[in-house]
Amino acid sequence: MKMSEGVEWTAHACVLLAALPQGTGLPAAALAEFHTLAPAYMAKHMQALARAGVVESVRGAGGGYRLARPAAEISLWDIVEAIEGSAPAFRCTEIRKDGPCAAPAGSFHRPCEIHSAFSRAETAWRAELKAVTLSDIAAMVASKMTAQRRADMAAWLAGKLG
Repeated sequence: MKMSEGVEWTAHACVLLAALPQGTGLPAAALAEFHTLAPAYMAKHMQALARAGVVESVRGAGGGYRLARPAAEISLWDIVEAIEGSAPAFRCTEIRKDGPCAAPAGSFHRPCEIHSAFSRAETAWRAELKAVTLSDIAAMVASKMTAQRRADMAAWLAGKLG
């Protein structure tokens, strides 16, 4: 399965938002700057996250985007669904009914074995993404961060939130 870059970009942006002090936000341009991404493209995807209720947009001092609910309540699936939608990755077109050796209409079972296998795999994939929260990811990132990286990040954020 291939996902758009928007999923990666917004997942990273949401982990950064999880590190913000309560009640503050970052503009989409700052989120894009932090990861050296295209600001317009980041803004478009942040708007999709806002429509899905993953983030909220706040005007004024301390405004910008912030998480709409606690990081422990936002899963990676929430981000994927906001950016990519919830349609299944595998779309069965029931090609068994066509071709020179096609079986009569009522002679095969639905779903076919191939459709069933892909459905099981997608169910497992979605369950795994639903089980991982932004809080989980943020904790893993923080545990691997050096003191210098932590200081650099704090200084950068102070300049943006200041």
